[in-house]
Amino acid sequence: MDLGRRWIERWPARWPVQPFREPRWARQEPTFGDCGPAVIDAALERAEARPSGNWFVLGAARDVRTGRPFGVTVGGRELVAWRGRDGALSVGPGACPHLGAPLEQARVDCGELVCRWHGLRLGPGRAGWSPVPCHDDGVLVWARLDELGGEPPTERPVIPARPAGVAVDAVATLVGTCEPRDIVANRLDPWHGAWFHPYSFTRLRVLSAPREREVPQPRDRFVVEVTFRLAASWGVPVIAEFTCPEPRTVLMTIVAGEGEGSVVETHATPLGPGPDGRPRTAVIEATIATSARPGFARASRAAPALRPLMRRAAARLWRDDMAYAERRFFLRTKTES
Repeated sequence: MDLGRRWIERWPARWPVQPFREPRWARQEPTFGDCGPAVIDAALERAEARPSGNWFVLGAARDVRTGRPFGVTVGGRELVAWRGRDGALSVGPGACPHLGAPLEQARVDCGELVCRWHGLRLGPGRAGWSPVPCHDDGVLVWARLDELGGEPPTERPVIPARPAGVAVDAVATLVGTCEPRDIVANRLDPWHGAWFHPYSFTRLRVLSAPREREVPQPRDRFVVEVTFRLAASWGVPVIAEFTCPEPRTVLMTIVAGEGEGSVVETHATPLGPGPDGRPRTAVIEATIATSARPGFARASRAAPALRPLMRRAAARLWRDDMAYAERRFFLRTKTES
């Protein structure tokens, strides 16, 4: 046994950061044999059959600031979100009912929107303009769009289970030319992690994946053993589960290892057609990190400094994954046409 291997085997298993050895990228174990297209398609069909209550994620809760409107388009419909004097969230149509001015450019005064074109005041209770149901879960803001969703509406969105206690959250948003189902399908393919993202993942092994088309929701999960690479041959090994609580959300939960209980919520929100007529979809990904280690509570005080780093890491992954989703959309629509 060489010294390097002996040193790795003697490294304390209880320490979160572990040294590892791995083969060169091209010499790692291929995963295409396990990653059957039918497995991903069946998981996607099961996810799309679940109810959403017509709720769509608009963005990060902290992006909707007091005194400043936040504009977004969902399903081709302009929306504007803002906070009242008490910080409560409101969401409504993004075009002024007078002459169609963009309300994302309005001013907020006394908890109401004031259109910059002609001074029309808009807000809950004002005639001729109706806000839409909305929800602020503390990390993300949601709007219920019944015409777009086409399902029986629910009072609240399906919010995945999140860490209890001290946590640090960050939200990254990217836009691609595809549909929500292409984003969800990407996340339901954990086998691509170490091949497509070797800078972030290594030693990835799918421990279990549902192979049948009909699977009860409690068993509808992918369980993955993976090491998050920190640098060179150092990483953090964990076991993670991937589930779909609703049609446009994939939830990754760390169920064993450092950061147990931490989650990554990947939400896919349809924006509508772009200038070329093809659909655009926003990936709104919330990373909510926690740890049982005593030092985490102290480290969480530096959350404002940590969030940009967390967003940057998520964006790097999604720049690659968006290419995957866009390619899937291109091939799928080329076949369907």
